[in-house]
Amino acid sequence: MNDFVSVVTERRSANKFIKGVSIEDKELNEIFDLVKYAPSSFNLQHAHYIVVRDEEMKQKVYEAANKQYKVKTASAVILVLGHLDAHQNTAELNEGLLHLGVINKQEFDHTVESVQQFYEERGEAFKRDEAIRNANLSAMLFMLAAKEKGWDTSPMIGFDPEAMMKTLDVPDRYVPALLIGIGKEDTSNRRVRGYRKPVGEFVSFERF
Repeated sequence: MNDFVSVVTERRSANKFIKGVSIEDKELNEIFDLVKYAPSSFNLQHAHYIVVRDEEMKQKVYEAANKQYKVKTASAVILVLGHLDAHQNTAELNEGLLHLGVINKQEFDHTVESVQQFYEERGEAFKRDEAIRNANLSAMLFMLAAKEKGWDTSPMIGFDPEAMMKTLDVPDRYVPALLIGIGKEDTSNRRVRGYRKPVGEFVSFERF
């Protein structure tokens, strides 16, 4: 996996993982070092990841994930969260630019005020949409980066959000976007890849 086209076309959602394959911190950190470049609104970086490898914790995640077997066999199960109050970190995220002289104090103050106002005026529903939207952008890059490093993934939405939040001690101001299993795919009973629409069926130009 050393070119983008191969990574995109070979990535698929694994239905089963090979049991007993471990993934080390170093390998995960190499993936996350790429994930940090994911796009996010106003560079707020809404996404937060909880990596679960401990077998006892994985069992609890398995229960909260409607007992999906691939949770048990994955090398790690990762809950992707979106921060509902990411806009409140605008100052912290822009301080470096201020100290480096890339922006001046007036530009810094304007950025902080305008971004925070933008979110507060639009309310909680918008904050939730933004948290999930940006977490999903990050999660897609995670899956591509994992494939580039030789790992297989499976995104999952079949879980009880409240049970998962409680199991993993997630603060209230985060919202779960999806669960990702990562490991080495067991291809012994791999399903045929589903039909993909030709471009003309899902792309319109200028208007629908």
